[in-house]
Amino acid sequence: MLVIGGGPAGSTIAALLAQRGRDVVLLEKSRHPRFHIGESLLPFNMPLFEQLGVAREIESIGMPKYGAEFVAPEHDKPVMFEFVNAIDNAFPSTYQVRRSEFDHILFRNAARKGARAIEGCRVTGVDFRPGGAAVTAREENSSERTWQARFVADASGRDTFLANRLGLKERSSKHNSAAIYGHFSGATRLPGRAEGNITIFWFDHGWFWFIPLADGATSVGAVCWPHYMKTRKTSPGQFLLDTIALCPALMERMRGAKLISPVTATGNYSYSTSRASGAGYILLGDAFAFLDPIFSTGVFLAMHSGFAGADAVEACLDHPQRARSALKTYDASVHRGIRAFSWFIYRVTTPGLRDLFMNPNNRYRLRDALLSVLAGNVFRGRRLGTRLLALKALYYVISAGNLKASLMAWRKRRRATQEPGIETTTA
Repeated sequence: MLVIGGGPAGSTIAALLAQRGRDVVLLEKSRHPRFHIGESLLPFNMPLFEQLGVAREIESIGMPKYGAEFVAPEHDKPVMFEFVNAIDNAFPSTYQVRRSEFDHILFRNAARKGARAIEGCRVTGVDFRPGGAAVTAREENSSERTWQARFVADASGRDTFLANRLGLKERSSKHNSAAIYGHFSGATRLPGRAEGNITIFWFDHGWFWFIPLADGATSVGAVCWPHYMKTRKTSPGQFLLDTIALCPALMERMRGAKLISPVTATGNYSYSTSRASGAGYILLGDAFAFLDPIFSTGVFLAMHSGFAGADAVEACLDHPQRARSALKTYDASVHRGIRAFSWFIYRVTTPGLRDLFMNPNNRYRLRDALLSVLAGNVFRGRRLGTRLLALKALYYVISAGNLKASLMAWRKRRRATQEPGIETTTA
């Protein structure tokens, strides 16, 4: 078994399969610890940490996160959602983490469980053959190595290695955005227990994240329409500062803050693949699909795919006659997670959804159902179905009541989905 990519998805499936006695090779193109964005986790990550045996290590680096605050310019007061109020509140908190530390913990755990974890080794080719695949990789000293693998798991993240080679990657026709982000010191956090909560700020060109980390730094990023990002005529750092200045509520929290990291601008933020598996391979996490990160879904969906993928791979290896069924089950599982979040994400810039968040209606526990989705309860939320349908109906009622603004928002999104993305730059 060979795994491409040593992020949360790859390290998870490698650890699980190695622990079950499989011969696993895990290849990571970089060396840990390495920078990665996506520092905010979901409460339903917590049982996954326990099952992997890394819960205490994650706790040691994490900033406790009990909820999410939403701030919109057309609403007078922010709204705080606390995970303890979710319909299934078995996991009332989670963490904000530096991904360099978090990913390193998961990678080391895979090695401890018995995976042959190799860093500085970039996969360059995969040749599928009956019974497996030949995987070629280049090491840092430019030497090449080849492994014969019975099965390949692609957890290469936004590199989407196999999806690109197999022609499976599809740009999202419903959502297109770009991001610019950096780390700051001295940003003003929420008081008391809410200090570690994420804050989402809407503004005219998209939305911001504000993520407090345990070491005192704060991750701040803007997810915007591509046409706004293309107006940049300054350095990425100055453009981020200028963009922050467009959001008075965030600017108030950033008075006295100092940029302490390079600033990265990246595009092509949303995509999917036509299928998540095939003969001899599966796609995990961001190698399968990537959504706008407003609800902090990335790490959770990646790790879930690692757990579901481990079961699918075992079934394929032990019972080849059931391989098609096992991969179909896996495919359905990862698609279910994407669908659960994408309905909200595709509408995140519409007035109707902002009103839904900023005026949460808890009649029939609709607010608590929404909160359950935000917590990650999308794979076992049997009690949420009717409430979520009612919540979506309420969204359409709100949108119809503000039809002019809703149509303007949809036209803006349609324009964005037809635009080409931007190149990734760091400075």
